[in-house]
Order: sequence, then C-alpha cells, then structure tokens
Amino acid sequence: MLIPLALMALPSFAIAQDYGDKARFEILPGWRTADGDHISAVRITLEPGWITYWRAPGEAGIPPQFSFSSDSAVTSITPHWPVPEVFDDAGLQSIGYYDSVIFPLTVDANGVSGDIPVTGQLTIGVCEEICIPVTYSFDTVLPQDGTHDATITAALADDPLTRSEANVGDVICIINPISDGLRMTTQIDVARSGASEFVVVEPSDPSIWVSQADVTRDGETLSATVEMVHPSGQPFAFDRSGVRITVLGNNGHAIDLQGCNAG
Repeated sequence: MLIPLALMALPSFAIAQDYGDKARFEILPGWRTADGDHISAVRITLEPGWITYWRAPGEAGIPPQFSFSSDSAVTSITPHWPVPEVFDDAGLQSIGYYDSVIFPLTVDANGVSGDIPVTGQLTIGVCEEICIPVTYSFDTVLPQDGTHDATITAALADDPLTRSEANVGDVICIINPISDGLRMTTQIDVARSGASEFVVVEPSDPSIWVSQADVTRDGETLSATVEMVHPSGQPFAFDRSGVRITVLGNNGHAIDLQGCNAG
C-alpha cells in the first residue's frame, strides 16, 4: 500500500497517545537510509488479550486506515505489514495481532534534507469481546540524524517472504463468471508451509468484496477458490497483474505474491 501525501500546515508536536488501558500508540522516529528514504514506525501496545487487525482483516474486523501529510517534499509513505495470526473471532475467522504490533513506515524522502515534519491519523479496531474503533492523531518530526532502532528492524524482518525467497513456481488464476461477479481459483506451485494453510486474496480495486478462500492442496500445488462481487453486482473485468495473494502458514510463515497468470 502506497499512501500519497497532501500538503498542509502542521500543528504542534506530539508522538504518543493513550486510550485508557486498551491501546497506546507511539511514533518511533527511526533513521535516514543511505538512499535517502526514512524508516520510521507506529507501535501499538494493547491491553493483554486484546487484538487489532491486519491489512485484510478476514470475515470480521476493522482494517487499519492510514493517512499522512507533510509540508516537506515527501511524496509517499508506505506501511509494512508484519506477519499476522489467523484466529477465531466470535465464530468467524479473522486476521490480526494479539497484544502489540509495530507497523514500519518507509518515507520517500529522496532529495529531502533536514528533519521531516509529518502529521497523520491511524484508525484501527481494538477488540476483545467487542470492537472499539480508535483513531490516533499525531504530529511528529522524523530526524535526519536518527539512529537505527532494533525494534523497527525486527518488525521489517517479520515481513512475509517474497515469491523468490519462498521458491514459488507458477501462480495461475482461473476466472469464471458467476451471477453477481467472478469466481477465481488460484493454483500456486509451492511447498507446504505447515499443517494448516490460509490464503488471502486482495484485488487491486478495494471496493470488490472477496469471500474467505476455500483452500485445498494436492502435492506441491496449493489451490484457493474465492468469489468476488463488484459493487455493480455483475461480472467485471479483472486485473490479474494487480491481485495480491498472501499465504499464511504455521509458526509465522507467510508468502506475499503479486499478480498471477491466466490458466
């Protein structure tokens, strides 16, 4: 997810916010890289036993919503998504994090010198037996002379594996029309990633509803079938190159796949 920035004036400096005993938010200032990007992060600490959600929260939950602004020449900020867990949420399967999570941020600061002022908001769902939508507003400065932060580095290392890192072969998407949209079966040439495997399909158009995947395996081929419904309620043109497919296995194993080929 690449988040563009709108230009606006910045209010006063703040980096942390509390929401009672349910959630605490902090901006970790991070450091400037050799190629000019700035690595920062948002740390969320929850009440023990509480959860918040991943980019695609599953059958229930509130996906995190980021927005950022800066009066500098920064053009975009890209969140990173550490490997989540799949859990039962009131009888539904959801995807997210227990107790705490760090979302690293890559700030496109190429050509920007000096400290970088940034303001923004992050809205998440904080849940135990009930879900509470919480919005964190912040105004901060990312220092040019910041130092490496081991907690951010660890969160970056918890990104899902890429296609090459996971030795994935062919990724094929077979698409058929249904009365109100499309049915897509993805066939992935990949070794088993654990006793159970969960697949998430995200179209490039976020307005398209996607069902939970029906996952099967035949040897080295992992198959996942979803139904997709466009707001029009009709079959629609589907961009295979823009689809994002995530395979979640056991023990924090995950694979992030971008695009698929026709069957």
